[in-house]
Amino acid sequence: MVKKFFLTPSPHIKTKETVGLIMLDVIIAMLPILIASIYFFKTKALGIILISVVSAIIFEVISQKIMGRKVWIKDGSAIVTGLLFAFTLPPTLPWWAVVVGIGVAIVLGKMVFGGMGHNIFNPALVGRSFILASWGALMVGSDCWINIDGVAGATVLEKIKSGTPIDVLANEFGSKSGMYLDLFLGKIGGTIGETSALAILIGGIYLLIRKQITWHIPITFIGTVFILMGLFGQDPIFHILTGGLMLGAFFMATDMVTTPYTAKGKFIFGIGAGILVTWIRLKGGYPEGVCYAILIMNGVTPIINKYTKPKVFGGAIKNDKNNKI
Repeated sequence: MVKKFFLTPSPHIKTKETVGLIMLDVIIAMLPILIASIYFFKTKALGIILISVVSAIIFEVISQKIMGRKVWIKDGSAIVTGLLFAFTLPPTLPWWAVVVGIGVAIVLGKMVFGGMGHNIFNPALVGRSFILASWGALMVGSDCWINIDGVAGATVLEKIKSGTPIDVLANEFGSKSGMYLDLFLGKIGGTIGETSALAILIGGIYLLIRKQITWHIPITFIGTVFILMGLFGQDPIFHILTGGLMLGAFFMATDMVTTPYTAKGKFIFGIGAGILVTWIRLKGGYPEGVCYAILIMNGVTPIINKYTKPKVFGGAIKNDKNNKI
């Protein structure tokens, strides 16, 4: 009789690289962002990061025990989720909201799907979207943002969303070139991990060099936003340097578990996410759309994988009782 085997698309690669080593590279890549966040937001950022990471580990251990699984946190995935979640939060978020959000991220965004490698959505963004939906006032508005000088105020994206012309906004920085420089360095209000494009680029380049991510999603994601914003009469440089676009493009949209595994699929994912971000920023109720754009594309990733997977070499064998090997 013909035996049935599970056959996955080629190539089949054997590697000595472990999940722990991959997570270590991601953590190393996030160190510039960690340093920048503490430099700009001081102890507020440090407190949120510590609470998020420690809570992530605790929630993962508790979930594993409740589900009767072996307690295993050495792979570092909980630390990565804790860091990424913290990077998406404003520096003024109360400690209890950080705990609730990371709890949702670990338990509902990861463990209920089976744990590491089985989740459909990016856990950190699941946690952020829950906090945004439940306590939006803590996540959006001038009261929850502070700049490098410790002064509360709306983010530059929120100002643009409320109708402030880009030239008027540029005058607050002295000039448009001065505005671009401050946006690139991170001297603006925003979530603790999204403000410094420079720090994010350093980490992203490290991941590219280490081949933990490919260029397909970051380039198509950022490039789509750049092109569409230009076509719609917006300042494309402003839009790629503000909000969570850079952080999302390099550290969340490249998650190997929740994004397509082929180059063609990655192109589709990046373009789709870029279109969604542009639409939400220009027409949506929130000034930012990276979180929801990535989550939506996470949801359609199985469909993208289905229609972009490489063809398997060989052909089908008729299931005949007389067939023998």
